[in-house]
Amino acid sequence: MPRYRDLFRVPEFTPLFLGGTAQVAAQTVSGLGLATLVYRATDSALLSALAMFGPALAQLVGATTLLSAADRLPPRAVLTGVSLVFAAGTAAQAVPGLPVAAAFAILFLQGLAGSVGGGARYGLLGEILPRERYLIGRSVLNMATGLSQIAGFAAGGALIALLSPRGTLLTGAALYLLGALISRGGLTARPPRAAGRPSVAETWRTNARLWSARPRRLAYLALWVPNGLVVGCESLFVPYAPDRAGLLFACAACGMLAGDIAVGRLLPAGLRARLAAPLQALLAAPYLLFAFRPGLPLALVAVTVSAVGYSASLLYQERLIALVPDDLGGQALGLHTSGMLTLQGLSAALAGGIAQLASPATAMTVMAAASLLVTLALAYAGRPGRPMGAEERDPVPAKAP
Repeated sequence: MPRYRDLFRVPEFTPLFLGGTAQVAAQTVSGLGLATLVYRATDSALLSALAMFGPALAQLVGATTLLSAADRLPPRAVLTGVSLVFAAGTAAQAVPGLPVAAAFAILFLQGLAGSVGGGARYGLLGEILPRERYLIGRSVLNMATGLSQIAGFAAGGALIALLSPRGTLLTGAALYLLGALISRGGLTARPPRAAGRPSVAETWRTNARLWSARPRRLAYLALWVPNGLVVGCESLFVPYAPDRAGLLFACAACGMLAGDIAVGRLLPAGLRARLAAPLQALLAAPYLLFAFRPGLPLALVAVTVSAVGYSASLLYQERLIALVPDDLGGQALGLHTSGMLTLQGLSAALAGGIAQLASPATAMTVMAAASLLVTLALAYAGRPGRPMGAEERDPVPAKAP
């Protein structure tokens, strides 16, 4: 069983880990600073929320236009360049008197760059680590992301109080710059994974190849839809418990951390394929309790247990990696990340709409039931005994075991 410390003995894993951690911390700190700045300027909760999550939604555009660059440009150059784009854009957002429209235009450009950066980062992880260690490596990066977000939100709040929203943005820009320096100095100059020049047409062609095979379609749907619907439940923590929403988010983070450790470090390889769907069902099932509007103690338990189920995404990512050749790994993982973030944003909007018509508890129950139904349908569609027609078989040869 591989151990966490074994990963850090791989020369390039440490700079990839540290660079990604700096990127997440910068994104969290600067997002909070910009959201506060926009809210003070416009008094609009909607614009403030978009300031916080705008780059994630913009990744949908990047996934359909620029994603081929994740495999067709040198990964070190991509990661360094993306961090520099974010650093420059975040510093520009701190300029006094910058119009709100200009700040959102910068956010859009950052989202486009982020769609390429995510694919390059996780594609490089597949090069740095042997395939049998990809799951534990991604588990460590997931845990670092969660901890960086918690620390980033805490630090961002303190920086806004001690400095100002603009000072917080400049701190975020410095963290992005630190991430660029770590990537440039710590990673090896590797050639692109795929030949050819990146283009919109190539992005569409490769996305079509990835989507053309039924096994990969099922993996993508499992990575995008059930998790996204449960994020819709989490988006209602504030209206459900206005004074205790932070505690609910903290419990969700703890559950996610426990799940990543259990799956990445403890779960035997022979059980992984069989436990992906049950873990994803665990993600949704506890939220059905919200139909009875539970009090805070039971709600905290339900949220913590549910978040353990997020670890199913590690198993589906491992399955996806096994279904694509090496030269498409970056775009395949970038498509996963962009689709996941898009579904999360859409699900949050859908959950908010249902809550507006009914109640937060009702909306959380509906979203959880939908997630559970999708999980069961995907498990049924992907069961080993189901025959596939010729048009459903994989036209892109996967990596040899």
